[in-house]
Amino acid sequence: MMETLQKTSLQTAAVECDVCTTEKKRAVKSCLQCLASFCQTHLQLHYQSPAFMNHVNHNMVPVDSKWTSKKVMNLKEINVACQKLIQERERGQQDLSEAVKSFKSSAQEAVENIEKVFTELICSLEKKRSEIKEQIRDQEKTEIDRAEKLHKHLHQELTELRKRQAEIEKLLTSDDQLHCLKSCQSVCVLPSYEDVPSFSQHTHPSFKDISISAFREVLEDVCQQQTARISREVSNVHVAKTPELKTKNDFLQYFCQLNLDPNTSNKTLKLSEENRKASSSDKIQQYPDHPERFDDKFPYILCREGLYGRCFWEVECSGNNWAVAVCYKGIGRKGNSGDCKLGLNKISWRLGYYLQNFCFMHGKAQVRIPAASRIGVYLDHRAGTLCFYRISDTMTLLHRVQTTFTEPLYPAFFAALGSSVRIIEQREVKKGQI
Repeated sequence: MMETLQKTSLQTAAVECDVCTTEKKRAVKSCLQCLASFCQTHLQLHYQSPAFMNHVNHNMVPVDSKWTSKKVMNLKEINVACQKLIQERERGQQDLSEAVKSFKSSAQEAVENIEKVFTELICSLEKKRSEIKEQIRDQEKTEIDRAEKLHKHLHQELTELRKRQAEIEKLLTSDDQLHCLKSCQSVCVLPSYEDVPSFSQHTHPSFKDISISAFREVLEDVCQQQTARISREVSNVHVAKTPELKTKNDFLQYFCQLNLDPNTSNKTLKLSEENRKASSSDKIQQYPDHPERFDDKFPYILCREGLYGRCFWEVECSGNNWAVAVCYKGIGRKGNSGDCKLGLNKISWRLGYYLQNFCFMHGKAQVRIPAASRIGVYLDHRAGTLCFYRISDTMTLLHRVQTTFTEPLYPAFFAALGSSVRIIEQREVKKGQI
């Protein structure tokens, strides 16, 4: 009947009985309960059939009524809308198939690239291992040869000196004073010898002093940071656009565990809790000199991780002189210029206290916002989105940045005058889920 209604106009003469099986007769009325049309013959049967006795409000309307015309129009509109939805989903299905095909291709390419890079790294490490081993053996041979020559030279000098000593002792025991006087002149002048080198193992470099373990630690550290970065980037690759983040659980899927970098810490900051907390201290900390360390003017510290992709972290702050920030690695470390100050240049974004005001700062922009003590930071590097949230029983957006990031972003912190900042661990965040 649907097809019949679509192919005809609203003229009711085209409406046929739904019950007729051979020759279709013209319908005279439609039942609102079962949504069927009947000719005069089948209309009576419809009224009399026990199967239809349970109909409530058994309303019948003429097929040429306004109601029928309205329903036909409504069905046409629904059909058009349905067709539109079908077309949209067919296009979506086709686009999705192409996206999946491209996704699989890029995944295979990435796997092959990873295999190639790691194979090259392994080969490079094996080559360096062979070169260092060969250098150690060459150095060993060179120094052993030199030592043998020196040993031989010392043996010759010992032979001469022992011979001279024997002559002197013979003269000392001789009764022939004339012979003693004559020989004294030749034996009393000792040959000129160079000082004997020191051979103490405690005062000379040893192969044991070569810090192979430090080399391993540096490699493992770099490997850990870079594989963590790659892992975050991999988790941010999607076939379709990810939905907007709304709940705490949405953000937690991008949670990343951060670690403070002691090599960047200002000496007025005391680190604790496995380098997750930085506190302002009256005592100068005995950190070794390092080119990446912030000097005495600014109590700043960076995290070790440079962030790409989507990341979320939380920080608990105390006191009234702290800040949570992100910056490029090239931020200045020495001096008093704006290039060294978090939030006062184009390569850093900062939220926290500044001159007793709680605000967001970037370059010359300064926006005052309500104070908070537990801060959540969400970064979508590719989209150029940076958001700061107040974390309590709910998440409240404090400030949002929309820009273009050209380098990895390093979480950074400021703490002075009795203040502290502490990076929240994932287990703590999950325990207090919103």
